Amino acid sequence: MAWGEIKVEEQRKMFVKACLAGDLTIADLCRLYQISRDTGYKWLNRFKKEGLEGLKDKSRAPLIQSLATDSNLEKQIIDVRIQYPTWGPKKVRAYLEKQYPKMPWPSKTTIGNLFDKHGLTVSRKYRRRVPPRTEPLAHCQQPNDVWCMDFKGYFMTTGGEKCDPFTLTDACSRFLIRCVKLDFNRTEHVWSILNAAFREYGLPLYLRSDNGPPFASTAPGRLSKLSIKLIKAGVIPEYIEPGKPQQNGRHERMHLTLKNETATPPEKNLDLQKIKFKEFQEYFNFTRPHEALNQKVPGDVYRISERKWDGHLRSPEYLENQITRKVMVSGCISWKGNNLYISETLIGEHVGVNETLTGSLEVRYGPIVLGTIDPEMTFKVPEHKKRRSRKI
Repeated sequence: MAWGEIKVEEQRKMFVKACLAGDLTIADLCRLYQISRDTGYKWLNRFKKEGLEGLKDKSRAPLIQSLATDSNLEKQIIDVRIQYPTWGPKKVRAYLEKQYPKMPWPSKTTIGNLFDKHGLTVSRKYRRRVPPRTEPLAHCQQPNDVWCMDFKGYFMTTGGEKCDPFTLTDACSRFLIRCVKLDFNRTEHVWSILNAAFREYGLPLYLRSDNGPPFASTAPGRLSKLSIKLIKAGVIPEYIEPGKPQQNGRHERMHLTLKNETATPPEKNLDLQKIKFKEFQEYFNFTRPHEALNQKVPGDVYRISERKWDGHLRSPEYLENQITRKVMVSGCISWKGNNLYISETLIGEHVGVNETLTGSLEVRYGPIVLGTIDPEMTFKVPEHKKRRSRKI
Protein backbone atom coordinates (compact mmCIF):
# COMPACT_ATOMS: atom_id res chain seq x y z
CA MET A 1 0.00 0.00 0.00
CA ALA A 2 1.40 3.39 -1.02
CA TRP A 3 1.94 6.06 1.59
CA GLY A 4 -0.91 8.54 1.72
CA GLU A 5 -0.43 12.28 1.63
CA ILE A 6 -2.55 14.71 3.64
CA LYS A 7 -2.76 18.32 2.53
CA VAL A 8 -2.08 21.09 5.02
CA GLU A 9 -5.63 22.46 4.72
CA GLU A 10 -7.06 19.01 5.58
CA GLN A 11 -4.86 18.84 8.69
CA ARG A 12 -6.17 22.24 9.78
CA LYS A 13 -9.76 21.02 9.38
CA MET A 14 -8.99 17.89 11.37
CA PHE A 15 -7.33 19.99 14.12
CA VAL A 16 -10.31 22.37 14.40
CA LYS A 17 -12.79 19.46 14.39
CA ALA A 18 -10.87 17.79 17.23
CA CYS A 19 -10.83 21.06 19.19
CA LEU A 20 -14.58 21.46 18.86
CA ALA A 21 -15.16 17.84 19.95
CA GLY A 22 -13.49 18.62 23.31
CA ASP A 23 -12.04 15.12 23.88
CA LEU A 24 -8.52 16.55 24.27
CA THR A 25 -7.16 19.87 25.42
CA ILE A 26 -5.78 22.33 22.91
CA ALA A 27 -2.29 21.80 24.36
CA ASP A 28 -2.54 18.04 23.76
CA LEU A 29 -3.85 18.57 20.22
CA CYS A 30 -1.02 20.97 19.42
CA ARG A 31 1.53 18.39 20.54
CA LEU A 32 -0.28 15.74 18.51
CA TYR A 33 -0.27 17.84 15.33
CA GLN A 34 3.22 19.19 16.07
CA ILE A 35 2.31 22.87 15.97
CA SER A 36 2.72 25.67 18.51
CA ARG A 37 -0.14 26.81 20.75
CA ASP A 38 -0.11 30.23 19.03
CA THR A 39 -0.61 28.52 15.67
CA GLY A 40 -3.35 26.32 17.09
CA TYR A 41 -5.28 29.27 18.53
CA LYS A 42 -4.76 31.21 15.26
CA TRP A 43 -6.47 28.55 13.14
CA LEU A 44 -9.22 28.05 15.71
CA ASN A 45 -10.00 31.81 15.80
CA ARG A 46 -9.93 32.04 11.99
CA PHE A 47 -12.45 29.21 11.77
CA LYS A 48 -14.76 30.94 14.25
CA LYS A 49 -14.63 34.20 12.22
CA GLU A 50 -14.55 32.98 8.60
CA GLY A 51 -15.53 29.32 8.67
CA LEU A 52 -13.74 26.90 6.36
CA GLU A 53 -12.53 29.78 4.15
CA GLY A 54 -10.39 30.97 7.05
CA LEU A 55 -8.38 27.72 6.97
CA LYS A 56 -7.09 28.35 3.42
CA ASP A 57 -3.69 29.91 2.67
CA LYS A 58 -3.76 33.67 2.28
CA SER A 59 -1.51 36.07 0.40
CA ARG A 60 1.58 37.16 2.32
CA ALA A 61 1.77 40.46 0.47
CA PRO A 62 1.84 43.44 2.83
CA LEU A 63 -1.42 45.34 3.18
CA ILE A 64 0.44 48.64 2.72
CA GLN A 65 2.92 49.00 -0.17
CA SER A 66 5.63 51.36 1.02
CA LEU A 67 6.96 51.81 -2.54
CA ALA A 68 3.57 52.10 -4.22
CA THR A 69 3.15 54.85 -6.81
CA ASP A 70 1.55 57.98 -5.41
CA SER A 71 -2.13 58.18 -6.36
CA ASN A 72 -1.71 61.67 -7.88
CA LEU A 73 1.18 60.49 -10.08
CA GLU A 74 -0.81 57.43 -11.04
CA LYS A 75 -3.75 59.59 -12.12
CA GLN A 76 -1.52 61.80 -14.28
CA ILE A 77 0.01 58.74 -15.93
CA ILE A 78 -3.37 57.25 -16.71
CA ASP A 79 -4.67 60.59 -17.99
CA VAL A 80 -1.79 60.83 -20.50
CA ARG A 81 -2.41 57.26 -21.63
CA ILE A 82 -6.09 57.99 -22.17
CA GLN A 83 -5.26 61.19 -24.07
CA TYR A 84 -2.71 59.35 -26.27
CA PRO A 85 -3.95 55.73 -26.37
CA THR A 86 -1.29 54.60 -28.87
CA TRP A 87 1.61 55.57 -26.58
CA GLY A 88 3.52 52.95 -24.62
CA PRO A 89 5.21 53.33 -21.19
CA LYS A 90 8.41 54.80 -22.66
CA LYS A 91 6.65 57.62 -24.49
CA VAL A 92 4.35 58.39 -21.56
CA ARG A 93 7.30 58.62 -19.16
CA ALA A 94 9.34 60.78 -21.55
CA TYR A 95 6.39 63.11 -22.08
CA LEU A 96 5.76 63.52 -18.33
CA GLU A 97 9.45 64.06 -17.59
CA LYS A 98 9.52 66.85 -20.15
CA GLN A 99 6.34 68.45 -18.79
CA TYR A 100 7.18 68.02 -15.07
CA PRO A 101 10.95 67.43 -14.78
CA LYS A 102 11.06 67.67 -10.96
CA MET A 103 8.46 64.97 -10.30
CA PRO A 104 9.67 61.47 -9.26
CA TRP A 105 8.10 59.52 -12.13
CA PRO A 106 8.18 55.71 -11.81
CA SER A 107 10.05 53.42 -14.20
CA LYS A 108 8.58 52.37 -17.54
CA THR A 109 8.00 48.88 -16.09
CA THR A 110 5.88 50.30 -13.27
CA ILE A 111 3.97 52.46 -15.76
CA GLY A 112 3.32 49.37 -17.87
CA ASN A 113 1.99 47.60 -14.77
CA LEU A 114 -0.35 50.53 -14.13
CA PHE A 115 -1.68 50.17 -17.67
CA ASP A 116 -2.36 46.49 -16.94
CA LYS A 117 -4.03 47.38 -13.66
CA HIS A 118 -6.44 49.81 -15.35
CA GLY A 119 -7.09 47.58 -18.36
CA LEU A 120 -5.30 49.87 -20.81
CA THR A 121 -2.91 47.30 -22.29
CA VAL A 122 -3.57 45.89 -25.75
CA SER A 123 -1.87 42.55 -26.37
CA ARG A 124 0.48 42.61 -29.35
CA LYS A 125 0.03 40.06 -32.09
CA TYR A 126 3.40 38.44 -32.54
CA ARG A 127 4.51 37.38 -35.99
CA ARG A 128 7.55 35.76 -37.48
CA ARG A 129 10.07 38.31 -38.69
CA VAL A 130 12.67 38.09 -41.39
CA PRO A 131 16.37 38.31 -40.44
CA PRO A 132 17.69 41.89 -40.13
CA ARG A 133 19.51 43.47 -43.05
CA THR A 134 21.55 46.65 -43.63
CA GLU A 135 19.46 49.41 -45.19
CA PRO A 136 21.05 51.96 -47.58
CA LEU A 137 20.88 54.82 -45.10
CA ALA A 138 24.58 55.21 -44.30
CA HIS A 139 24.71 58.76 -45.62
CA CYS A 140 21.82 59.82 -43.36
CA GLN A 141 23.89 61.18 -40.48
CA GLN A 142 22.30 64.55 -39.77
CA PRO A 143 19.18 66.55 -40.62
CA ASN A 144 18.70 67.38 -44.30
CA ASP A 145 21.00 64.62 -45.54
CA VAL A 146 17.96 62.72 -46.77
CA TRP A 147 14.32 63.66 -47.07
CA CYS A 148 11.67 61.05 -47.83
CA MET A 149 8.42 61.52 -49.74
CA ASP A 150 5.50 59.30 -50.59
CA PHE A 151 1.75 59.03 -50.85
CA LYS A 152 0.37 57.21 -47.84
CA GLY A 153 -2.22 55.29 -49.83
CA TYR A 154 -5.80 56.39 -50.21
CA PHE A 155 -8.67 55.78 -47.83
CA MET A 156 -12.28 56.91 -47.85
CA THR A 157 -13.81 59.42 -45.46
CA THR A 158 -17.01 58.35 -43.76
CA GLY A 159 -18.77 60.63 -46.25
CA GLY A 160 -17.39 58.61 -49.18
CA GLU A 161 -14.66 61.04 -50.37
CA LYS A 162 -11.28 59.70 -51.48
CA CYS A 163 -8.24 60.95 -49.55
CA ASP A 164 -4.61 60.18 -50.46
CA PRO A 165 -2.24 62.34 -48.34
CA PHE A 166 1.22 63.31 -49.56
CA THR A 167 3.90 63.25 -46.87
CA LEU A 168 7.43 64.61 -46.66
CA THR A 169 9.84 63.86 -43.79
CA ASP A 170 13.46 64.35 -42.78
CA ALA A 171 14.94 60.86 -42.41
CA CYS A 172 17.42 61.68 -39.63
CA SER A 173 15.15 63.61 -37.25
CA ARG A 174 11.83 62.08 -38.44
CA PHE A 175 10.51 65.66 -38.66
CA LEU A 176 7.24 65.72 -40.62
CA ILE A 177 7.74 68.57 -43.07
CA ARG A 178 4.48 68.23 -44.98
CA CYS A 179 1.29 66.20 -44.59
CA VAL A 180 -1.29 67.43 -47.09
CA LYS A 181 -4.15 66.21 -49.23
CA LEU A 182 -3.45 66.94 -52.90
CA ASP A 183 -6.20 67.32 -55.48
CA PHE A 184 -4.14 65.37 -58.05
CA ASN A 185 -1.05 63.15 -57.76
CA ARG A 186 0.74 64.87 -60.62
CA THR A 187 4.15 66.45 -61.14
CA GLU A 188 3.00 70.07 -60.90
CA HIS A 189 1.01 69.44 -57.70
CA VAL A 190 3.84 67.58 -55.93
CA TRP A 191 6.40 70.12 -57.11
CA SER A 192 4.37 73.00 -55.66
CA ILE A 193 4.54 71.30 -52.24
CA LEU A 194 8.27 70.59 -52.57
CA ASN A 195 8.97 74.13 -53.78
CA ALA A 196 7.21 75.61 -50.73
CA ALA A 197 9.04 73.19 -48.40
CA PHE A 198 12.43 74.10 -49.94
CA ARG A 199 11.73 77.79 -49.42
CA GLU A 200 10.78 77.21 -45.77
CA TYR A 201 13.38 74.62 -44.71
CA GLY A 202 16.13 74.80 -47.36
CA LEU A 203 17.41 72.00 -49.60
CA PRO A 204 18.28 68.42 -48.63
CA LEU A 205 21.11 66.52 -50.28
CA TYR A 206 18.92 63.57 -51.32
CA LEU A 207 15.19 63.02 -51.71
CA ARG A 208 14.13 59.38 -51.44
CA SER A 209 10.97 57.92 -52.91
CA ASP A 210 9.53 54.74 -54.37
CA ASN A 211 9.23 54.10 -58.09
CA GLY A 212 5.65 55.18 -58.61
CA PRO A 213 4.56 58.25 -60.59
CA PRO A 214 5.24 61.12 -60.48
CA PHE A 215 8.45 60.33 -58.53
CA ALA A 216 10.01 57.97 -61.07
CA SER A 217 9.43 56.47 -64.51
CA THR A 218 10.69 53.66 -66.73
CA ALA A 219 13.07 56.07 -68.49
CA PRO A 220 16.86 55.62 -68.09
CA GLY A 221 17.96 56.46 -64.55
CA ARG A 222 14.26 56.19 -63.53
CA LEU A 223 14.09 59.91 -64.26
CA SER A 224 10.72 61.65 -64.40
CA LYS A 225 9.75 65.27 -65.00
CA LEU A 226 9.67 65.73 -61.21
CA SER A 227 13.13 64.22 -60.62
CA ILE A 228 14.56 66.41 -63.38
CA LYS A 229 13.23 69.45 -61.52
CA LEU A 230 14.84 68.16 -58.33
CA ILE A 231 18.24 67.80 -59.98
CA LYS A 232 17.97 71.30 -61.43
CA ALA A 233 17.12 72.56 -57.94
CA GLY A 234 20.27 70.92 -56.52
CA VAL A 235 18.71 67.83 -54.94
CA ILE A 236 19.64 64.26 -55.91
CA PRO A 237 16.63 61.94 -56.35
CA GLU A 238 17.08 58.54 -54.74
CA TYR A 239 14.87 55.51 -55.36
CA ILE A 240 14.25 52.39 -53.34
CA GLU A 241 14.28 49.06 -55.12
CA PRO A 242 10.91 47.83 -56.41
CA GLY A 243 9.04 45.80 -53.83
CA LYS A 244 11.31 46.84 -50.93
CA PRO A 245 9.44 49.46 -48.86
CA GLN A 246 11.74 48.65 -45.93
CA GLN A 247 14.41 50.74 -47.68
CA ASN A 248 12.19 53.70 -46.84
CA GLY A 249 11.25 52.18 -43.48
CA ARG A 250 11.39 55.34 -41.37
CA HIS A 251 8.87 57.04 -43.61
CA GLU A 252 6.65 53.96 -43.77
CA ARG A 253 6.67 53.74 -39.97
CA MET A 254 5.43 57.33 -39.81
CA HIS A 255 2.60 56.32 -42.14
CA LEU A 256 1.47 53.69 -39.62
CA THR A 257 1.24 56.35 -36.91
CA LEU A 258 -0.53 58.66 -39.36
CA LYS A 259 -3.09 55.97 -40.11
CA ASN A 260 -3.71 55.17 -36.44
CA GLU A 261 -4.06 58.81 -35.42
CA THR A 262 -5.97 60.33 -38.35
CA ALA A 263 -7.73 57.59 -40.31
CA THR A 264 -8.88 55.10 -37.65
CA PRO A 265 -11.61 56.13 -38.02
CA PRO A 266 -11.47 58.83 -40.73
CA GLU A 267 -13.35 62.13 -40.58
CA LYS A 268 -16.71 62.86 -42.19
CA ASN A 269 -15.34 64.93 -45.09
CA LEU A 270 -12.12 66.20 -46.65
CA ASP A 271 -12.21 69.59 -44.92
CA LEU A 272 -12.25 67.96 -41.48
CA GLN A 273 -9.63 65.44 -42.62
CA LYS A 274 -7.28 68.25 -43.70
CA ILE A 275 -7.65 69.87 -40.27
CA LYS A 276 -6.80 66.54 -38.67
CA PHE A 277 -3.65 66.23 -40.83
CA LYS A 278 -2.54 69.69 -39.68
CA GLU A 279 -3.12 68.78 -36.04
CA PHE A 280 -1.26 65.50 -36.53
CA GLN A 281 1.76 67.30 -38.00
CA GLU A 282 2.01 69.52 -34.89
CA TYR A 283 1.48 66.53 -32.60
CA PHE A 284 4.03 64.31 -34.38
CA ASN A 285 6.74 67.00 -34.46
CA PHE A 286 6.38 68.58 -31.04
CA THR A 287 4.38 66.29 -28.71
CA ARG A 288 5.00 62.62 -29.50
CA PRO A 289 8.37 61.31 -28.17
CA HIS A 290 10.31 59.07 -30.56
CA GLU A 291 12.18 56.05 -29.23
CA ALA A 292 14.87 56.21 -31.96
CA LEU A 293 15.59 59.80 -30.86
CA ASN A 294 16.06 58.82 -27.19
CA GLN A 295 12.47 59.86 -26.48
CA LYS A 296 12.99 63.34 -27.89
CA VAL A 297 10.45 64.87 -30.23
CA PRO A 298 11.50 65.45 -33.88
CA GLY A 299 11.15 69.21 -33.42
CA ASP A 300 13.98 69.15 -30.86
CA VAL A 301 16.35 67.42 -33.30
CA TYR A 302 15.58 68.96 -36.68
CA ARG A 303 17.46 72.04 -37.92
CA ILE A 304 16.80 74.10 -41.06
CA SER A 305 19.19 73.33 -43.93
CA GLU A 306 22.10 75.66 -44.61
CA ARG A 307 21.52 75.16 -48.35
CA LYS A 308 19.03 77.89 -49.19
CA TRP A 309 16.66 77.68 -52.13
CA ASP A 310 16.31 80.76 -54.37
CA GLY A 311 13.59 79.26 -56.56
CA HIS A 312 15.70 79.05 -59.77
CA LEU A 313 16.07 75.80 -61.69
CA ARG A 314 19.56 75.41 -63.16
CA SER A 315 20.82 72.78 -65.57
CA PRO A 316 23.43 70.48 -64.00
CA GLU A 317 27.08 71.38 -64.50
CA TYR A 318 29.54 68.89 -65.97
CA LEU A 319 33.28 68.34 -65.55
CA GLU A 320 35.83 69.36 -68.15
CA ASN A 321 36.34 65.75 -69.28
CA GLN A 322 32.62 65.36 -69.99
CA ILE A 323 31.26 66.20 -73.41
CA THR A 324 27.74 67.61 -73.33
CA ARG A 325 25.00 66.88 -75.80
CA LYS A 326 21.47 68.27 -75.97
CA VAL A 327 18.59 65.83 -76.15
CA MET A 328 16.62 66.63 -79.29
CA VAL A 329 12.86 66.61 -79.82
CA SER A 330 13.10 62.99 -80.94
CA GLY A 331 14.69 62.03 -77.61
CA CYS A 332 18.05 61.40 -79.30
CA ILE A 333 21.51 62.89 -78.99
CA SER A 334 23.98 63.27 -81.82
CA TRP A 335 27.18 61.30 -81.26
CA LYS A 336 29.86 60.90 -83.97
CA GLY A 337 27.35 61.18 -86.77
CA ASN A 338 24.85 58.83 -85.12
CA ASN A 339 21.52 59.61 -83.48
CA LEU A 340 21.34 57.69 -80.20
CA TYR A 341 17.94 57.48 -78.57
CA ILE A 342 18.13 58.39 -74.86
CA SER A 343 14.66 59.36 -73.60
CA GLU A 344 11.85 61.73 -74.46
CA THR A 345 11.72 62.64 -70.76
CA LEU A 346 14.99 64.54 -71.24
CA ILE A 347 13.98 66.53 -74.34
CA GLY A 348 15.69 69.92 -74.24
CA GLU A 349 18.11 68.89 -71.45
CA HIS A 350 21.89 68.53 -71.71
CA VAL A 351 23.53 65.20 -70.84
CA GLY A 352 27.22 64.55 -70.23
CA VAL A 353 29.29 61.83 -71.90
CA ASN A 354 32.65 60.73 -70.49
CA GLU A 355 34.98 57.75 -70.74
CA THR A 356 35.10 55.44 -67.72
CA LEU A 357 38.05 53.46 -66.34
CA THR A 358 36.87 50.39 -68.27
CA GLY A 359 37.00 52.31 -71.55
CA SER A 360 33.24 52.51 -72.10
CA LEU A 361 31.38 55.78 -72.63
CA GLU A 362 29.05 56.69 -69.77
CA VAL A 363 26.03 58.94 -70.24
CA ARG A 364 24.86 61.00 -67.26
CA TYR A 365 22.25 63.56 -66.45
CA GLY A 366 23.91 65.46 -63.63
CA PRO A 367 24.61 62.90 -60.86
CA ILE A 368 22.41 60.17 -62.38
CA VAL A 369 23.92 57.51 -64.65
CA LEU A 370 21.62 56.88 -67.62
CA GLY A 371 23.56 54.18 -69.45
CA THR A 372 26.55 53.54 -71.69
CA ILE A 373 27.44 53.80 -75.37
CA ASP A 374 28.98 50.58 -76.70
CA PRO A 375 31.50 50.31 -79.60
CA GLU A 376 28.63 49.60 -82.00
CA MET A 377 27.25 53.07 -81.23
CA THR A 378 24.26 51.76 -79.31
CA PHE A 379 22.97 53.32 -76.10
CA LYS A 380 22.41 50.66 -73.44
CA VAL A 381 20.58 51.01 -70.14
CA PRO A 382 21.87 48.95 -67.17
CA GLU A 383 19.87 45.74 -66.81
CA HIS A 384 18.34 44.46 -63.58
CA LYS A 385 19.84 41.29 -62.16
CA LYS A 386 17.84 38.30 -63.25
CA ARG A 387 16.42 36.01 -60.60
CA ARG A 388 17.55 32.43 -60.61
CA SER A 389 14.86 29.98 -61.63
CA ARG A 390 13.88 27.42 -59.04
CA LYS A 391 13.52 23.74 -59.75
CA ILE A 392 10.14 22.39 -58.75
